[in-house]
Amino acid sequence: MKKKLNPFYKSNVKLMAIALCIAFLGFSCSDDDENPVPVDEEEVITTMNVTLTASGVASVSLQSQDLDGDGPNAPDVTVSGNLVANTIYSGTIVLLNETETPAEDVTVEVAEEDDEHQFFFSITGALTSVAYSDQDGDGNPVGIDFELTTGDAGNGTLEITLRHEPKKPNDGTLGDAGGETDIAESFPIVVE
Repeated sequence: MKKKLNPFYKSNVKLMAIALCIAFLGFSCSDDDENPVPVDEEEVITTMNVTLTASGVASVSLQSQDLDGDGPNAPDVTVSGNLVANTIYSGTIVLLNETETPAEDVTVEVAEEDDEHQFFFSITGALTSVAYSDQDGDGNPVGIDFELTTGDAGNGTLEITLRHEPKKPNDGTLGDAGGETDIAESFPIVVE
């Protein structure tokens, strides 16, 4: 013989099931996700290539390559030649992610997101000045293209740092910029 369920019990079970469904839908359909903020991850950069050119003199290439990223090996830093004294060089920076095949040109992404990136330059010794040659849409410097001026013969260093999401505008120093460092390298320079 089959046992009959109490109609009151049946209606309570139905009401509880409906209540659970409504509660579940209420939590899962909250409006917190209507306009999610996109995550803008930092770029993977293994290589920085800098080309310095000036009228009537040989171009000079600077490279920092760190294929193991945060691994135990230090970046391999090379400078192809010496700079000429009292000369203005046009500089161009190309960034690569060589963990991919073919290598990804990260410079394209930096240029597209120029309002979220800025190169910072620090010079010593026989290097006398660095000036930005490019700007983002708001007129703030970017630094993919720049001018480097040499002084009299001697030694110096050119330090280049790319910051992700720096404060803009800033005073041109890393201390005022904030943000996160995507890549930084110091190149030894000889001016003759």
